[in-house]
Amino acid sequence: MSSISDRTAVPVAPLARVAREGSLEVEWRGEVAYAEALVLQEDALEARRSGASGDRLLLLEHPPVITLGRSTKSENLLSGRESLAAAGIDVFEIARGGDVTYHAPGQLVGYLIVDLDARGDRDVHAFLRRMEGALEEALAALGVPARTLAGMTGVFVEDARSPEPPRKIASIGIGVRRWVTWHGFALNVDIDLAGFENIVPCGLAQVEMTSVAQELGVAAPAGLRDRAVSVVRESFLAAFTA
Repeated sequence: MSSISDRTAVPVAPLARVAREGSLEVEWRGEVAYAEALVLQEDALEARRSGASGDRLLLLEHPPVITLGRSTKSENLLSGRESLAAAGIDVFEIARGGDVTYHAPGQLVGYLIVDLDARGDRDVHAFLRRMEGALEEALAALGVPARTLAGMTGVFVEDARSPEPPRKIASIGIGVRRWVTWHGFALNVDIDLAGFENIVPCGLAQVEMTSVAQELGVAAPAGLRDRAVSVVRESFLAAFTA
C-alpha cells in the first residue's frame, strides 16, 4: 500500500511541461522540513516571476511546526518556545497573511505559486475564494460536506445538525510578491489534532479544529491520505486551469 510519504503516490510534473498562461502544474513533494519548504517556495516564486516556470501547486507535508503569520497576536501562542522545542515542534515567523497555525504529518499542505498579473486578475480576495471553492470540492469528493463562513478565511464543516461551535477543517494564508502568490492552504486529513492545543488556531478562539478522518469516523477509508492528494490535485487543476 502506498502512503503520502511515498513520492511515487502522485506523479511530479516536470517544469519542462509548463507551457501556457492559465495552466497549473501540480507537484507532490512528500514530507519536507519547513525551512526547506521556504527555500522551495522562494525558488518557485522567483522562477515564476522570471518566466522560467508557470503556475505551480506544491503539495507536501511538514514535520510538526507552528508558523506565525504577519497578523499573529502573541497571546495566540499558548505554549512557550522552550516547551515546544522539547516536544519537537519548531516555530517560524513568516511572511504570509493570517495568524498562527500548526502543521504536522497527516495534514496536506499546498503552496500555490500563481502569477495573478499574467492571468489578468489582481483580485486577491477572488483568488482566496477560488482556493476555498477548490477545497470545498475536494472535501465533497472525500465525503465531507464543507462551507465557508462570512468573515473567516478558510473552510469549515457543513453540519446543520450541530453548527456551533464551527469546526474548521482547512486553513488558508497567502503572501503576494509583485502579484505572484505564495504560501497557501493546510487541509487536515488525519492529523493528530492534539497539536492544535498549543495555539489559538488562526486566532479564532470560537472554532474547533477537525479533520477528514474525524468527520468520517469509523468510515475513514484506508489510503485516505493518498486519496486526499488525488482529489485536491484534481479540484485545483479544475479551479486554476483556464
